[in-house]
Amino acid sequence: MAAAEGSLFPQTDTGSGSSTISVTAAVVRERGGPFTFEDLTLDTVLRPDEVLVKVVGTGLCQTDIHVRDQALPTPLPVVLGHEGAGIVERVGDAVSTVAPGDRVVMSYQACGHCTPCLSGNPAYCALSFPANFGGSRLDGTNALHAGGEEVHGHFFGQSSFATHALATERNVVKVDDEDIPLELLSPLGCGLQTGAGAVLNSLKIEAGASVVIIGAGTVGLAAVMAAKVAGASPVIAVDIVPERLDLARELGATHTVNAKEEDAAARIAELTGGGADYVLEITARPEMLTLAVDALAPLGTAALIGGAPAGAHAPVNMNALLGGRTVRGIAQGDSIPQLFIPQLIDLYRAGRFPFDRLITFYGFDQINEAATDTRTGAAIKPVLRIGE
Repeated sequence: MAAAEGSLFPQTDTGSGSSTISVTAAVVRERGGPFTFEDLTLDTVLRPDEVLVKVVGTGLCQTDIHVRDQALPTPLPVVLGHEGAGIVERVGDAVSTVAPGDRVVMSYQACGHCTPCLSGNPAYCALSFPANFGGSRLDGTNALHAGGEEVHGHFFGQSSFATHALATERNVVKVDDEDIPLELLSPLGCGLQTGAGAVLNSLKIEAGASVVIIGAGTVGLAAVMAAKVAGASPVIAVDIVPERLDLARELGATHTVNAKEEDAAARIAELTGGGADYVLEITARPEMLTLAVDALAPLGTAALIGGAPAGAHAPVNMNALLGGRTVRGIAQGDSIPQLFIPQLIDLYRAGRFPFDRLITFYGFDQINEAATDTRTGAAIKPVLRIGE
């Protein structure tokens, strides 16, 4: 088959004898509309770096919902899903790190060629937005079709709300832990590595440091568990849902603050003796970033981790920054997934990162229920069981 016009790489047949397969996918066709199941065609004439994965399970998170609702401008119709795990079925002829039959977790996409990628910082890839949210390969081509209609895919280099996903060697992580269900491992590819990585990789929080974590969802609770691993103290979780605050205490928070029932700023100041060394803001609410900066001790660091809707701004006390305070953003916990995800699995095995406590399983046909439960807070981390 001829290479697609304008493609970055020539297309290569993997020897399967088939250039397409039929997949069942959950498609979003209109802003705020439901996920609807459709039979699509997936091109399987793989490019040299591509990996075809039979999806076993995938996490669902707020980012998927933000895109469904068009708070982020990924084009429609689209197949979302960016925390997939499954079994490799085929690989392009330049792929060397995974092979058919391997168990893999899929993570975020990066170009691999820009300065951040080449310096070991792929989470800050210069093409991060088009690579993850563009709804196509970086050259603008798509592998998903509904009859003669193109359906946008390649979301985070995977679009795992489907029975098969087309990933690349850059964003798959081989996992040899056959005794752990693959669907359980799927959220490691985004939310869990983001929260844990913020603590362990980005900020490198030291033992005895005071940490405030605003937002006790998947990312926040992963940060709580990682802060305990790091030996931070106190570890203060802030949320408005009592059940999540209770779980935060069980997972390692030394204190909790219900921001709906008490003055969060005053309580944080009381618990930290005037200010925290680190504040992680995960809710993506502008007023919470303001709180994060205000809650810092001199020389402290506030980290924005939650993805806000496009164009969101937050007021910051400029004079507070003169006290040596730092404000920074964090993407994907500064994680190199092939290195960090195995570390998280090792911590899980040691009983130090019990992320299974966050997960609620759903059938693939329950995706809309899972999305509702994510939005209402009824589930912390929904995981869809898709295949075997």
